[in-house]
Amino acid sequence: MTAAAEVLHADAVVILGQSVIIGMDDIETRSGEPVTLDLHRLWIFMQVVESQGFSAAAQKLYMSQPSVSNQVRRLEASLRTTLIDRSGARMRPTPEGELLNEYGRKIFLLSEEAVVEMERVRGLERGRLFIGGSTTVGTYLLPRLVARFRAQCPAVETHIVVGNNEKLHRDLLNGNIGIAVVAGTSAESRFTSENVLEDRMVVIASGDHLLAGRPSISLQELSEERFLVRESGSQTRELQERVIKAWGLESCPRSDVWSPEALKRCVAAGVGLSLVSEHAIRDELTLGSLAVLSVDAPEESRPVSLLQRRDRLLSPSERAFVRLLREQDSWRADAA
Repeated sequence: MTAAAEVLHADAVVILGQSVIIGMDDIETRSGEPVTLDLHRLWIFMQVVESQGFSAAAQKLYMSQPSVSNQVRRLEASLRTTLIDRSGARMRPTPEGELLNEYGRKIFLLSEEAVVEMERVRGLERGRLFIGGSTTVGTYLLPRLVARFRAQCPAVETHIVVGNNEKLHRDLLNGNIGIAVVAGTSAESRFTSENVLEDRMVVIASGDHLLAGRPSISLQELSEERFLVRESGSQTRELQERVIKAWGLESCPRSDVWSPEALKRCVAAGVGLSLVSEHAIRDELTLGSLAVLSVDAPEESRPVSLLQRRDRLLSPSERAFVRLLREQDSWRADAA
């Protein structure tokens, strides 16, 4: 058994402050001192593993790189093992480090569950709610729902974390958010995915485009147009590429644009066409800077899904928000 495995299979674990003192007769006999696991240093070590480097972890934790390195070295010293392999060009955890990181996830998951259970006893008198939203959903749907939730539960601090689906998956797994509402679905086995709404996609052009206002536009007429698509990792990008292929427009030139607002501005400036959620362009349609093209093709839509981890209990505030979300009959453009 490795040193870390020995540490984590102790007979007795006593939590004192931020340290875990692990009593094992064989280690105490060899060293004369108990092995200690400092939870604060464990958390720093886990951020180093997740960020794949000391510098990235230091930026995330708002610490200096030497301080992060020092905390990890002190953790290694207290556990009497090497957790990080520093010999190569890229940092990677040793087998002991991988084992400790896995147990660390379990430790902090249990701490989250303890807080959830206490909140459940206390009810919704207070608490915090962190909701993830994919870029379109987080920008155009969640603010309205959060306003309704705040009216019902004013004592709960509510935060929206917006990012593409790839980022939200990481945030869910790392415990930064408890639930996420995203465009599309997720195949991640560690999540439950529940379809709650539908989002209709439309082809847009600048308001003064030659095709704007036409009652019917063939796919052949789009074959010489440039298409603007979202960045890799975005579910909108996946749908855009799938539709372009299904329409036989793979030969059309494309450009990547790294946000829905920038994409809309590029389309309005005449850089190209795009396929976006109908809810993202309400103001631009009113102003006339963008136009929806009536393309002779089947209407495209995608589900809006609620994601949560299978191994995590929802807090009272999270359950209350989920109930509110499920009460929505549709995501109407006139209510967005």
